[in-house]
Amino acid sequence: MSDPQHTNRLIDETSPYLLQHAHNPVDWHPWGEEAFTKAQAEDKPIFLSIGYSACHWCHVMERESFEDETTAALMNERFVNIKVDREERPDLDAIYMDAVQTMTGQGGWPMSVFLTPDGQPFYGGTYFPPEPRYGIPSFRQLLQSVAHAYHRNRENVVGQAQRLTAVLNHRGRPQGSHAEPDSETLDEVAALLGRAFDRENGGFGAQPKFPQPMTLDFLMRYDVRTGAEDTLYMAELTLFKMASGGIYDQIGGGFHRYSVDAHWLVPHFEKMLYDNSQLLRTYLDAWRLTHRPLYRRVVEETVDYVLREMTAPDGGFYSTQDADSEGEEGKFFLWTPAEIEAALGPQMAAVFEEYYGVTQTGNFEGRNILNVVKTVEEVAARFNLSRDEVEEALAIGRRTLFELRLQRVKPARDDKILTEWNGLMIHALAECGVVLERSDALAAARDAANFILHSMSQADGRLYRSYRQGQARFNAYLEDYAAFARSLIALYEADFDLRWLDEARRLVGIMFAQFHDPEQGGFFQTGVDHEQLVVRRKGFVDNALPSGNSLAAETLLRLAALTGEHDYREEVGRILALVQPRLARQPAGFGRMLCALDAYLSPSREVAIVGDPAREATRVLLRQVRARYLPNTVLALKRPGEESPLPLLADRGLVDGRPAAYVCENFACRLPVTTPEELRAELGG
Repeated sequence: MSDPQHTNRLIDETSPYLLQHAHNPVDWHPWGEEAFTKAQAEDKPIFLSIGYSACHWCHVMERESFEDETTAALMNERFVNIKVDREERPDLDAIYMDAVQTMTGQGGWPMSVFLTPDGQPFYGGTYFPPEPRYGIPSFRQLLQSVAHAYHRNRENVVGQAQRLTAVLNHRGRPQGSHAEPDSETLDEVAALLGRAFDRENGGFGAQPKFPQPMTLDFLMRYDVRTGAEDTLYMAELTLFKMASGGIYDQIGGGFHRYSVDAHWLVPHFEKMLYDNSQLLRTYLDAWRLTHRPLYRRVVEETVDYVLREMTAPDGGFYSTQDADSEGEEGKFFLWTPAEIEAALGPQMAAVFEEYYGVTQTGNFEGRNILNVVKTVEEVAARFNLSRDEVEEALAIGRRTLFELRLQRVKPARDDKILTEWNGLMIHALAECGVVLERSDALAAARDAANFILHSMSQADGRLYRSYRQGQARFNAYLEDYAAFARSLIALYEADFDLRWLDEARRLVGIMFAQFHDPEQGGFFQTGVDHEQLVVRRKGFVDNALPSGNSLAAETLLRLAALTGEHDYREEVGRILALVQPRLARQPAGFGRMLCALDAYLSPSREVAIVGDPAREATRVLLRQVRARYLPNTVLALKRPGEESPLPLLADRGLVDGRPAAYVCENFACRLPVTTPEELRAELGG
């Protein structure tokens, strides 16, 4: 067991995940020179453990192995042990996850990797049990085998490490193709996704099921590009099934990480800021495309969840909420019929339980994950009620159970603030704020942006990656700059404060200076003065988070459309050339990059509005643009009498004293319009 009196070197860290391990009997080191110097001096291999605070199996392995005195003694005797929070150090996570997947064909967290004293990986895996099971050795057996191999078969171990490192270096720096990006790739990807689609449950493949918002974004874009109704059907079925399932918190809003089954019923209960930020935009876009009330309700409830649970008092958004509370997975979110009936009374409880599939036997370890199993009409018919009566009973039931749930012990929260993840959420809340006219969401986006600019910026204007309890740490990575710059562009399009656009352009300048590869194109994940690792890689694959290069591509395209600076667009062509051969082979791994490719191949449309955004006559024009799903349209505004540095707004003015909208394509503008009806016609609706 962990001894609260005993501490290891992690006690001085800021990461909640590392601090969770600060009282383990394992002699943990944070990643750094001290650990590598010790490994070299004592001629010991390194055991590297990478995880994150909301990871259920990370907690399990800690309980079973890292809190066990016998296992810890073996680790301390044979290895130098390093613990890393993957959310603070995405560079290390990417390198060593690539190594583990290369060695084993799969990956995940906790990640367990064995390194030579100079950091080269030679063996690895994920979770290892305390006793042998299912053909997997126990963790202690593994430690003994690896230590034996390192000392008795050094030549083989070093050779394996060198060969693997060479593979990682080759893979981390792809060579560009000479083929021009073309729309045939988009057609091939749409067909491949159609074959992988689960037409009963939505989503792709069998189980587990991940939300994949970037792939859904691509499907909606493809529908707009081609009118291929099947791609919109795939997106909509998935969005409907997720919103109805246990992966969505039916009481408090927000999405859990993923579903362990094919039906979106039983989730891994942790909630991640990055999932909810991306799903907010996906559901918002689906609402703009279809105007189905369910999508708007999911957006509204998820915004409420983020503002309530994940927003820091001084700005910025927290990272994650745990799956576990009181030591039990999902306990905070589960219900028994008795609890519901005591809270709602027998009649309302019967309606509620019928709609949400609540039974005496339960659907998860004897209790119930709420999920929608009937339509409102079916429940109304069952109880001889009107639709409105059922809707009211369900709304009252949700509010009542929400208040009751507040009395429970909440899951732990990782309260560090990450620039990249905050960029994704600022982007989402800026769009939700103006589209749904929620001033609280827009205010939270502004507050977070100001927090990063003031509290997570270095003296030279560069960014930090992570912040917690007054301390900002780690130079920011490519994905931090790209995501945050993109969010500042979204803020400009929300409130038209040129300060946001100026900051975005400044950060893009740093992004080029620190991360750009002028020879091959694209961007490295780490800056030019970052510590030397075994690989300096370029990330292109979109996993749960978009890759740095995907984010950079979308940011540069948006800037090019707003500013007319063609160099930004040319760099996107170089990024796409590096990844084009892989897009159709692995469509699920490039959802955000496929959206960038679609944007690159589509005509850029710019809407320039002249008017006072505080006046209703201007606001009705803005609503015409914002209420529609126009993924390749940028929006700019200047107030009457204002000078704007944007070429798009040069020489634009009011028309007969009235606010005017100028619709342009690749900066060639049509005659201005002044009524919402005229603007709707110009936009094609």
